[in-house]
Amino acid sequence: VVVFPDEEGGLVGSRAMAGDLSAEALDLTSHSGLTIREGIKAIGGDPGSLQTAIRRKGDVAAFVELHIEQGSILDDEKTPIGVVEGIVGIQWWDVTIEGFANHAGTTPMNRRQDAMIAAAHLTLAVNRVVTGVPGGQVGTVGRIRAEPGAPNVIPGRVVMSLELRDLSADKIRLLFQRIREEGARIARETGTTIGFAPLDVTAVPAPTDERVRRLIADSAHALGLAYKMMPSGAGHDAQDLARIAPTGMIFIPSVGGISHSPREFSRPKDIAGGADVLLQTILRIDRGGLER
Repeated sequence: VVVFPDEEGGLVGSRAMAGDLSAEALDLTSHSGLTIREGIKAIGGDPGSLQTAIRRKGDVAAFVELHIEQGSILDDEKTPIGVVEGIVGIQWWDVTIEGFANHAGTTPMNRRQDAMIAAAHLTLAVNRVVTGVPGGQVGTVGRIRAEPGAPNVIPGRVVMSLELRDLSADKIRLLFQRIREEGARIARETGTTIGFAPLDVTAVPAPTDERVRRLIADSAHALGLAYKMMPSGAGHDAQDLARIAPTGMIFIPSVGGISHSPREFSRPKDIAGGADVLLQTILRIDRGGLER
């Protein structure tokens, strides 16, 4: 049994176990104000000993993760178990827009290089690009900061986030290329510059192991629990462990599909059902189920 730290901030623990936690990732500053390296020290860990956590292919027979769905599909359909077919890839960028800060009252509208206007156009462009391609991909601008941040000053600099998710790495690259082209056009039209800096928190798309999926489904069926094959739109530690071992994921319903909120809730009976499926899946693996 393993508990990974910081699944929400870039799969830091599982990346370390898979041997893919770079020095660049350790030096990223988290929302705490500390770098990942400093954060590990702050909770009593030793970032200089991360090599001892690495597991190689063959060291682990299988990895099975139990998780809430974080969406509403299972809850809406009254299905107690989700069998995850694959986990989306995730890429993040910091987008910096440079304009020119000036007095909001004395600078005419046609003489402004307003970084916030450019940021607004780019945010809309992200939505337009992502929704303009068939598929289940998603794109989000979830953080934005205008500088100097005064009501009477035209923003001269904006730093915003960009996140893209899809089961296909090629699709993510295609979307980013189109967004970057939109950014170049917006920069020309607004008299600003727009730069994209990739963050080292990338999660690669990862299909789960077909054999583990079958064992999860068999376990749910034996327990009399209905199940649904489905993708995961959120990132999970299983996608990093997929590099070194066969992986599988079990979803249980999230009431109302609410996640990352104090109102996030799963019913006790669904939690128990998921734990039962996890136990039976592990027992089937232990009995040689992966070899059949």
